[in-house]
Amino acid sequence: MKHPVDVHVGKRIRHRRWMVGMTQQQLAEKVGIKFQQIQKYETGMNRVSASRLWDIAETLEVPVNFFFEGIDDAGAQERVAGAAMPGDIMADKEAMELVRSYYAIPENQRRRLFELARVLSDAA
Repeated sequence: MKHPVDVHVGKRIRHRRWMVGMTQQQLAEKVGIKFQQIQKYETGMNRVSASRLWDIAETLEVPVNFFFEGIDDAGAQERVAGAAMPGDIMADKEAMELVRSYYAIPENQRRRLFELARVLSDAA
């Protein structure tokens, strides 16, 4: 049976990998393992060792604690066990694509787009 923490860490690996536009194969090659192992990590089927998580964090350019964010709040165990955490907008593929595209925009234009989005959401 999958442990909820392993599932959460796997989802965070997948989200970050997707955000930086990296395939499972590319991540696996950089970490020195087979892509099937990355698949198992991302689904929570296999637990990620501390040293492997360190390597993955370095490759994806995030601190190790990034993979545990959101797991320590109240009721996290129950939400992690479900398919998609309530309020976990990053579980939505469209949202992930939007965020990745957003960060590809030059910073000064991105700030203007952010302000526009804020105004539009306030008007809705």
